[in-house]
Amino acid sequence: MSVWKLVKLNFGRSPVHFGELGIGIEETSDRVRSDALFSAWVSVYARLFGKNAVEELLDRFPSQERSQQISPLRISSTFIYRQDNEHTIYYLPRPLKFPINYPNEELEFFKTYKNLNYLPLEVWQRWYQGEGFTENDTEELIAETKGKSNRHLRQLGTFDYKKAFEIGQIPKIAVDRVTRATNLYHTGFVQFKWEKNPSGLYFLIQLSPEVEKLADQLKAALHLLGEEGLGGERSSGAGRFQLEWLELPDAWQSIVDFSGGTYYTLMSLFWDTPITTEFLNNASYEIQERGGWIAENQLRRKMVRMFSEGSVFLTPPEGKLVDVTPQGFKKHRIYRSGVSLSLPIKAKNK
Repeated sequence: MSVWKLVKLNFGRSPVHFGELGIGIEETSDRVRSDALFSAWVSVYARLFGKNAVEELLDRFPSQERSQQISPLRISSTFIYRQDNEHTIYYLPRPLKFPINYPNEELEFFKTYKNLNYLPLEVWQRWYQGEGFTENDTEELIAETKGKSNRHLRQLGTFDYKKAFEIGQIPKIAVDRVTRATNLYHTGFVQFKWEKNPSGLYFLIQLSPEVEKLADQLKAALHLLGEEGLGGERSSGAGRFQLEWLELPDAWQSIVDFSGGTYYTLMSLFWDTPITTEFLNNASYEIQERGGWIAENQLRRKMVRMFSEGSVFLTPPEGKLVDVTPQGFKKHRIYRSGVSLSLPIKAKNK
């Protein structure tokens, strides 16, 4: 039986820069996806415990060479949490299918609904594991579209996702090593709220019993990652965080234990091969291109296309590690994690 943990990353006053493929350094994402988190975590794990330890860990994961293995460790992407007095609001990605009872005629509030890319846990659970969409939800979304509602959805923080952080740009100077010429550029940073109603990022971990024995080592690697920083611009002090490694709260336990689902929605990125037409039957999904550079020598890793968070499938996706080692790189293999973490949901069929 697997063991679940919830990890909170508190960045305090430290700004963060999370780059995404296709956007310049002037822009930044507000969170880190599962593959990037996995890579950073494993890299620090290797430095702490050595090459043999990390190779032994990676050999437990399914890959193109070991396709029949069951993943011993699954992690979600990071998502935002926001403290509201004594209550913590956890935001989850909205599944790419409508909740049950969602009305066929929704033109009055469809734009407002589509802008809800992330839902508070209580709303997510009611819409996708509980009674579903209600007439009161319709009325409140119409009110929000026309102005501003002050009812249940708003009280739960449904429309307050962007209150958790601010995005800004910091000017920087680059100096040419040869000519000493200077060049002005700007870097985008996210600053999570750290005073009143502090916020940060969280992610879920699903551990097999055998890998749970490595929990102390995995936790130690995360602590070191927090000291060094997550994301880009770490030399400027960005991305440093304090770690909270928590037992799964009761509200979350009921979500992961839900047995009445007819679909599965991704909380992480997902890659697998082969993907059959049968697997994609009645699925709703988006594709995310993932690339990047190897930090030690600035070679570009192979590009890979993955299913993104919120994608919905009829059967639980499993996923594999994908080898993205660039041609000519011989030091060691480079993997990107397409191992998925998903949650069971109910959803409208059409």
